[in-house]
Amino acid sequence: MNKTSVLIVGAGPAGLAAAITLKHQQPETEICVIDKASEGGNHNLSGATVETDALAMLFAPINPNWRQSPQAQEILGYKVTKDNTMFFAGDKFAFNIAFSIKIAEKLNLNFAQMSHEGNYILSISRLVKWLCRVAKDMGVEVIHGFAAEDIIYDSAQNIATGIKLVEQGLDKGGKKQPNYIAGETICADVIVLAEGCDGLVTEKFIEKAGLARRANQLYSVGVKEIIKVSDEQFKKFTTGRVVHAMGYPLWTPVLGPGMFGGGVMHPVSENHIAVGMIVGLDWKYCDFNPQDALTNFKNHRFVKKFIEGGTVVEAGAKMIPEGGFYSLPRTPQTSAVGKSNVLILGDAAGFVNMLKIKGLHNAIKSGIAAGRAIAGCTSNLNAAASKYTELLNMLGVMEELKQASRFRQNVAKLGPLFGIPISVFGQKVPMFKVKKDYEVMTGRKYKYKPEKNYDKTTFAALAATEHREEQPSHLTIVNGNTCAQKCKSKFDSPCITFCPAGVYETVGGQVKAANPSNCLHCKTCQRKCPLDNIRWTAPEGGGGPRYKNT
Repeated sequence: MNKTSVLIVGAGPAGLAAAITLKHQQPETEICVIDKASEGGNHNLSGATVETDALAMLFAPINPNWRQSPQAQEILGYKVTKDNTMFFAGDKFAFNIAFSIKIAEKLNLNFAQMSHEGNYILSISRLVKWLCRVAKDMGVEVIHGFAAEDIIYDSAQNIATGIKLVEQGLDKGGKKQPNYIAGETICADVIVLAEGCDGLVTEKFIEKAGLARRANQLYSVGVKEIIKVSDEQFKKFTTGRVVHAMGYPLWTPVLGPGMFGGGVMHPVSENHIAVGMIVGLDWKYCDFNPQDALTNFKNHRFVKKFIEGGTVVEAGAKMIPEGGFYSLPRTPQTSAVGKSNVLILGDAAGFVNMLKIKGLHNAIKSGIAAGRAIAGCTSNLNAAASKYTELLNMLGVMEELKQASRFRQNVAKLGPLFGIPISVFGQKVPMFKVKKDYEVMTGRKYKYKPEKNYDKTTFAALAATEHREEQPSHLTIVNGNTCAQKCKSKFDSPCITFCPAGVYETVGGQVKAANPSNCLHCKTCQRKCPLDNIRWTAPEGGGGPRYKNT
């Protein structure tokens, strides 16, 4: 049994920001960060436009000249100088509606948050690699390839005492092989949960500790490709351009479909453009596949001219928590984001602002708040979660989320055509109660299905995902009869269609997680199965995607 002072689960931007902040303020504190990825940044998908104030807040106390460092110059290579907010009307016509954001800025409306000008475009995978190096150089122990499966929680004392790691070396039937390693427990005085969207341990802790959300957490799934293009195409696109497009192929003003989300484009590196599609998981169409929408987006006349003839060199998928302020998991008595000596950070908590289409800055700020809170509670570590929440307020994270607090619920209730415009009224709009994502699916069909099926095998290969083939499947269909008797007839087994990596297939007349080694750890299946019949558990550490430039 191992013991450390502070244990951080997840080596993403939030967890590493917490480690760096705490180590700077208290160099003597023993800090251990565990991460299920094989290397830093491997599980961190999504290029992002980032507000650099969060990075400045993190690095300036350590190095006032951080912005001039070679690492910062490389990571923050592209500044947004051309911010396109587009509306796609069908597959040919595109209208730049950025003027509406300019009007919103003048009128001081919530929609002004959609502006990205002056932000920087970066790869989160590369950023995490850098943060890992910084943390290690400061003396933080960062251990990759170790997956956590549970939290040891003492309900009598209302504190957590440790984290249970996943067993390794089991065969598919669960029997121990010669290389078996027991899933040991790491004990800690403070536990920081920063394991990303829909974190396995986080959700178990929420249940054990009695935390509550005022509104259901809502999710989206993002699918993304990095495409190598010609010199001429890249020059035409320009290095400082970010494109966010709404409308086709997700929603149209007349006769639907009516799904929340849109396409994105931004440069990644010389001659490489990222093209992605983000779709709210509350879609109604049983045959919808986000990668079909990505295909339609890529074939739109506005997009096609920049990428036609290009080569896809990397791909990936992830979920995004979208519920916002009212979906934060809190202790009912104190409203703390966490409880006692357990803090919940970043996407694990749900600090994404969907009006901005950003969460990275809040994830980093949550890490800073966590590090400061732990440093300020050495005499009473059980007060860490309350202090952390207080600092989230002081750093402006909570206020920002409040301003966008009803946005995603408005769209879920009214659809994008009415829900997006009505959000201009902010807090004056009533708080709609919305269903969980999996509860809204119908037997309706998506009207823009491409002629060819998307090649998911190649997509998974471009994510470089792999798992030890002999281990037990980490994806479980709870009740096979439910699939056969209820799901197939009503929804035509949608998990086969919507899983980005093609994990699910019909084998011998039954739907099975036939290809668990293809899994990208996005967890879409767990949150979108219309009968809530799939469970994602942690595979052995070191498995999963190996993102490099996303």
